[in-house]
Amino acid sequence: MIKNSYHIPVMLQQSIEGLRIAEGGTYVDATYGGGGHSEAILQRLGRGRLVAFDQDDDALKNLPDDKRLIFVNHNFRFLKNFLKYHGLIPVDGILADLGVSSYQLDMSERGFSTRNDGPLDMRMNRSAGTDAEAVVRDYEAERLASVFRLYGELRNARRIAGKIAEAREIRPVKSTRQLIDIIKPLAPRGRENRFYAQVFQALRIEVNDELGALKAFLEQSTEVLKPGGRLVVISYHSLEDRLVKNYFKAGNFEGLQKKDFYGRQISPLCPVTKMQTPALDELKENPRARSAKLRVAKKNRGEK
Repeated sequence: MIKNSYHIPVMLQQSIEGLRIAEGGTYVDATYGGGGHSEAILQRLGRGRLVAFDQDDDALKNLPDDKRLIFVNHNFRFLKNFLKYHGLIPVDGILADLGVSSYQLDMSERGFSTRNDGPLDMRMNRSAGTDAEAVVRDYEAERLASVFRLYGELRNARRIAGKIAEAREIRPVKSTRQLIDIIKPLAPRGRENRFYAQVFQALRIEVNDELGALKAFLEQSTEVLKPGGRLVVISYHSLEDRLVKNYFKAGNFEGLQKKDFYGRQISPLCPVTKMQTPALDELKENPRARSAKLRVAKKNRGEK
């Protein structure tokens, strides 16, 4: 049993149902975090195996004393390599909750929160080189604008980048509070918090190459799953969800459906449920789950 869980597992029942856990099977929790989803998998697993990935060292604090669990302290973009190393290919199911944990948001020193002052860090892996301070300091205004436009989906990305470029000429931008003070004049009235969240999201995605990692993970998932195996992904913003939706439906990130000679769609995966969102009861207990979207797919039987 996990004693120090720091993350309320989002859409727990739906994700476990989506996996259809078989007693004695092999499963992957690609985003261990506080261990809530892993705990639920282990409770249903019998003599099976669970491989859990998390690049954040803080996740180590929540590991249970359970011989069925193999913990990998790396990004899930290395899914196939580590499963191959442990001799656990193919697997029966994979779960990925792509959100930032409540623990990470609440720790001001991690720099993820727009509400608490802290250093401009935002690294999921704190041993990685580039943090958000370096992005804000070193990127030219045009490149910074591209980050805000692509990853924050902000229409006034150029103005935001310009404000930051002007401010850093006066003094270094080192804290989350400094950054918010700089961009505050550009925040739409009544939508300030969403605006700040979009700016922080853009920096976080850039710092951690989150979309690149997600693409690598999805492609490798189809390679390591058994035919009929399940892939469950919980995403939190449109950029993630679009990649997941397109890949589940078409086997590529553009959503371009390919067909064989007989007109049958070619794709390694097949969606098995409609997109799901949290129930009202869950949102009352955990408001941070409000943007979550869950999708489930299974590997087609003809795929190797």
